[in-house]
Amino acid sequence: MRIGVHKVKMGNPGDTSHLEAMIADGAIDPREIVAVIGKTEGNGGANDFTRAFATQSFTLSLSRFLDMTASDVAHRIAFVWSGGTEGVLSPHATVFTRSAGAGGQGKRLSIGIAVTRDLAPEEVGTMIEVREVAAAVGQALAQAEIDTPKDVHYVQVKGPLLTPNAIADATARGAMLVTTDPNGSKTYARGATALGVALALGEVTEAELSDAAIATRLDLYSSVANTSAGGELRNCEILLFGNSKKAGGDLRIGHGILKDVVDAGGLREAIRDASDGLDAEIDSVRAVFAKAEAPVGGILRGRRTTMLSDADINYERHARAALGAVITSVTGDAAIFVSGGTEHQCKPGEAPIAVIVKV
Repeated sequence: MRIGVHKVKMGNPGDTSHLEAMIADGAIDPREIVAVIGKTEGNGGANDFTRAFATQSFTLSLSRFLDMTASDVAHRIAFVWSGGTEGVLSPHATVFTRSAGAGGQGKRLSIGIAVTRDLAPEEVGTMIEVREVAAAVGQALAQAEIDTPKDVHYVQVKGPLLTPNAIADATARGAMLVTTDPNGSKTYARGATALGVALALGEVTEAELSDAAIATRLDLYSSVANTSAGGELRNCEILLFGNSKKAGGDLRIGHGILKDVVDAGGLREAIRDASDGLDAEIDSVRAVFAKAEAPVGGILRGRRTTMLSDADINYERHARAALGAVITSVTGDAAIFVSGGTEHQCKPGEAPIAVIVKV
């Protein structure tokens, strides 16, 4: 296989004009699109409807090119959106294509995609979700033709959070939920899906896991998971990225660990990892996917911050803005994927970052 990576500008969550122009110019073959990962200018919370709006807009647009219904497009292509483009972050979409291509030039970028079944509200944030995600990650790994988990550098999971309607449904049935706070449910939802990635890739064992461990045992984590939760989904979508000797093309992916929200060194570590240990040029970077987290206790390198005490602005919005500026200062490109909340995604206070480069 050969993977293509294409950045698409967005003037608003419903703007598909740049995508359509790239298709018209022949830069993107719509028949080869397998996934879209993007940032919208919503608030990133439980009531962020820009994500569903963007999916609707893209599926309606692509339905004309693919001669199928928008619903069929949504089943054919995986869409993952993260709300919140604070600071310099630019609303955009990264479109991934997959075409035929032989390996032979070393390990190159590969993608595997899988979905879980729909989850009941009472299953969100529980071991049931962990196991469902772990099974889907295994399917994605096989599809990507990656031989070892060590070659996996980024696993994007988008799953459901608990909407008011879902909470009301569960309550009416007498079902127990992990929480009745829609925004508070993101912590459990993101944590469960991250642990599902960790379980599938051997970063944790099932013996270490339990419902009680989710969102509390933060010493259990994945170093390559990047998970989000939204009210627009009922199942979990898994997009697994790594390098495979069976893939062709000129792209590779690598990852690093952000020690804190201003760690430019972690970005450079990821670029070197993607470049197979070489010091690649910054202009070789094609896409960046990162998680942003407030410093533990709000203390950043010995200095107090207000990220965790600001009653007006959620800490995730502070963190996304800060990290977005740091990454943009290095790459010069503000069209980067930065999402908040790192439950079970690296050690507390740290965060994962993945980079795709041209080699």
